[in-house]
Amino acid sequence: MASTSDIRNGLCIKFNHDIYKIIEFLHVKPGKGPAFVRTKLKSLTNGKVLDNTFSAGHKIDEVRVETHEFQFLYAEGDLYNFMHTETYEQIQLNKAILDAPDLLKEGTTVKVIINAETEAPLSVDMPASVILEVTYSEPGVKGNTSTNATKPATVETGANVNVPLFINEGDKIKIDTATGSYMERVKE
Repeated sequence: MASTSDIRNGLCIKFNHDIYKIIEFLHVKPGKGPAFVRTKLKSLTNGKVLDNTFSAGHKIDEVRVETHEFQFLYAEGDLYNFMHTETYEQIQLNKAILDAPDLLKEGTTVKVIINAETEAPLSVDMPASVILEVTYSEPGVKGNTSTNATKPATVETGANVNVPLFINEGDKIKIDTATGSYMERVKE
């Protein structure tokens, strides 16, 4: 058993008969009344995100997990195939378990969180950012903007990302996997 002082990002807990991963948290100590921890929890079974508040000192049931590196091989419909980088075992995961499946390029290495007791994969942690090539983008026209305007662009995985006007087809861009937003153009 852990308490609210052990809460950190990425911690997996049992809560309401489900397994949740803590996405973000905030310790709040108001001037009047007891302290509490405000959390944002993501269900590892169905992907739903909920907000919950734990009172200070509340006991939480921690789930023992292991993290392994897997390489993304290919997708078949809603099933995504991954290979363990050390044992070369292959697993299939449902699209719902992935945070940003549309940004996953073949060969990308991800961290898969596995429940140590049941050996069931719980979630997939993408790298913080990915570099993808722009396959389609409308030409940007100078002069119709006042400040930092964007245009839609399609990258090699099929995802749509809003990019600045100076990005053209064939450019490689860095994308934040948490938000799915453009970060910078990459020169090679």
